Amino acid sequence: PGYGTAGKRCRVRANHLLVQVAGKEIYHYDVSISPESMARERNRSIINELVRLHKQHLDGRLPVYDGRKGMFTAAPLPFKTKEFIVKVSNTERGYQGEKEYKVTIKEVAKLNLYNLQQFLAGRQRELPQDTIQALDIALRETPTAKYTPISRSFFSKSFGHGGDIGSGVECWRGYYQSLRPTQMGLSLNIDISATAFYKAQPVMDFALEYLNIRGDAPRRLFDQDRLKLKKALKGVRVVATHRPDISIRYKITGITSAPLNELTFDLDGTRVSVVQYFKRQYDYSLKYVQWPCLQAGSDSRPTYLPMEVCNILGGQRYSRKLNERQVTNILRLACERPDKREGSIVEGY
Repeated sequence: PGYGTAGKRCRVRANHLLVQVAGKEIYHYDVSISPESMARERNRSIINELVRLHKQHLDGRLPVYDGRKGMFTAAPLPFKTKEFIVKVSNTERGYQGEKEYKVTIKEVAKLNLYNLQQFLAGRQRELPQDTIQALDIALRETPTAKYTPISRSFFSKSFGHGGDIGSGVECWRGYYQSLRPTQMGLSLNIDISATAFYKAQPVMDFALEYLNIRGDAPRRLFDQDRLKLKKALKGVRVVATHRPDISIRYKITGITSAPLNELTFDLDGTRVSVVQYFKRQYDYSLKYVQWPCLQAGSDSRPTYLPMEVCNILGGQRYSRKLNERQVTNILRLACERPDKREGSIVEGY
C-alpha cells in the first residue's frame, strides 16, 4: 500500500477532529443499583444524586457514567468497594415521595492511556478497546446531560432546522460523534443527524392527526383505526392532566377494545364505571365516551386512561416505519450544502 501518484493533489476538509491524549490513567468502577432499574435516565439521576450528596466520600472526584454498570474517573476513588444509600424523587408521580436505592461502587481495573499512545504510534499491535470505550463515555457525559441521547447521537429542538413531518411526528436535528483510532492519531468523527420524534401534544390531537381525521372526533372509532392507533402508541409515555395537584406519568401498554362508556373496574368490592369515577372523584365530565381508552399496567391490573386527559411527553423517538410523506419531509429538512453542514456541526458541538 502507498499513496496515489496519478491525478492532481487536492486538500480535503473532513469532519474529523484530532484528539490529544495525555499519558495518564483512567480508573474503571463497576456500579450496582438495587432495586435494579433498566432505564438509563433513571440510573443517571441516581448517580448524579449520589455525587451531589457524597462528594466527601468520592474525594471530590467527578465520575463519568454510562447509565448501566460502568463508571470512570481520572484519579482513584478513596476506596476499593463502598455502598451508598440514595433517595431520589419519584418523577413518575409528579416528584411526590422518594424512592430509596442502594448503590455499590467497586473498583474493576486501571486503564493506562500510555498503551493507547503506543498503539497510535504503531509500537503496539493490539488496540486497547476498553480505553477507547472509557474515553468515548467521557466525551458523551456532557451532551447526554444537555440533550436527548439516542445510540451515538444527541438530539434537541434547540438545534433548529427541524419541523413537522406529518401524522403527529416531527423531525429533530442532532449530531453524531464517535471516537476512532486512525493513521493520524485518535480522531473524533462528528456529523449532523436527524430523526423522528413524537410531538409533545394531547393524545387526542395525535390520534386525529395520525388517523387523518379532519374536524371533530367521530362518535366511535372503527376497529381498524383502533388497532392502528394501538400500534403507534404502545410504549409511549404520557402524563395525565385531570388532576391539578399532581402530574402522574404512565407508559402506554395498549388500547382497550371496549369504548370508554363500557369500561368498569373494581373499587372496594363494587363495580364502578370509568366515566362515573372521573365525575365523582375529579368532577370531570368525559367527552369522548365512545372512544377506546388508553391502558397502562398489565392486563391483570390495568390502569384506564381516557385519551382526552393525557398528553404525550416530549423527547420520545418515533421508531415506527415512516410513511412516504414523512420520509420526503425528513429528507428535505436534513439535507444541507457542505458549507452549511460544517456550520451546523460547529454550532451543534
